[in-house]
Amino acid sequence: MRKFLITFLVLSLILFSSLGFSAKTIRVGIVYDVGGRGDKSFNDAAYNGLQRAIRVLKVEGKDLEPGPGGANREELLRTLAEQNYDLVIGVGFLFTDAIMAVAKDFPKVKFAIVDGVIEGLPNVSSLVFNEHEGSFLVGVIAGLMTKSNIIGFVGGMDIPLIHKFEVGYKAGALYVNPKVKVLINYIGVTGDAFKDPVKGKELALAQYKQGADIIYHASGASGEGVFEAAKETKKYAIGVDSPQSWIMPDRIITSMLKRVDVAVYETIKDVKEGKFKPGIRVFGAANGGVDYEKTKLLPLGVISKVEQVKKDIILGKIVVPYDGKTFEQFKAKYLK
Repeated sequence: MRKFLITFLVLSLILFSSLGFSAKTIRVGIVYDVGGRGDKSFNDAAYNGLQRAIRVLKVEGKDLEPGPGGANREELLRTLAEQNYDLVIGVGFLFTDAIMAVAKDFPKVKFAIVDGVIEGLPNVSSLVFNEHEGSFLVGVIAGLMTKSNIIGFVGGMDIPLIHKFEVGYKAGALYVNPKVKVLINYIGVTGDAFKDPVKGKELALAQYKQGADIIYHASGASGEGVFEAAKETKKYAIGVDSPQSWIMPDRIITSMLKRVDVAVYETIKDVKEGKFKPGIRVFGAANGGVDYEKTKLLPLGVISKVEQVKKDIILGKIVVPYDGKTFEQFKAKYLK
């Protein structure tokens, strides 16, 4: 009888282990980008991914916001690592140097960076996106729906990452409407460009005054100013990162969905399941990493066209440009 009980207990432990039952709760810490939670965009998408993981995967989560200008990024990352969090996530490319430094000091802690690329460290996963593909889709929408043949783009920080949004948008609009003119402005050259709605509104008003009737913003919390300008002028805007039409349903025709929430959730899930992989992980149109928001303002004919374009991107029939050089190649191939 004693031997039977011992055998039963051993088999029970093996069964519970194989089913994933564990006394250890995975602990996840997130440090947000400039602008923090409540930006209704990039950071909020990361927050939503963490909350989904807490709800579905039953992990423990903690989120922190950097101080002015993000000067204490490394300090916050280091605090989470010192507290033995299983996964520490930095939201935004500005975390690149800080995560590199902290990850080297805490090799047993897993790290992930959103929008940054860190290679060569066995405990760091880089979560990057084909923003140009999603921007191409909303560019198609703007190109089809503009009545003035003038549309605008307001970027946050003037850097290559945000140029991907601009170039993809411009290419998408021209792909369906070769007559369209695209006005382009950037808010600034520092991280504060993502939290300056006053400047965002100023630039948007200027573009609307020049004839633009639709403006796409890729500027984080600064985009709230773009939306205010759309409301004042009774024209239209396109949101970014998260579904933003709820903010102003009669003025925001769509949003470019950059599924930071999915990237964060999937990374947490990998850690929980023991499948964490270092290196670069790309989220694009093919795997649902970027998309567009369907709203009541989009005609069925426009949605049908965008869906066909999305399919062509996934199949490789359309190669979306992401910088100046590839944009010239795109024009030569598709805009003859």
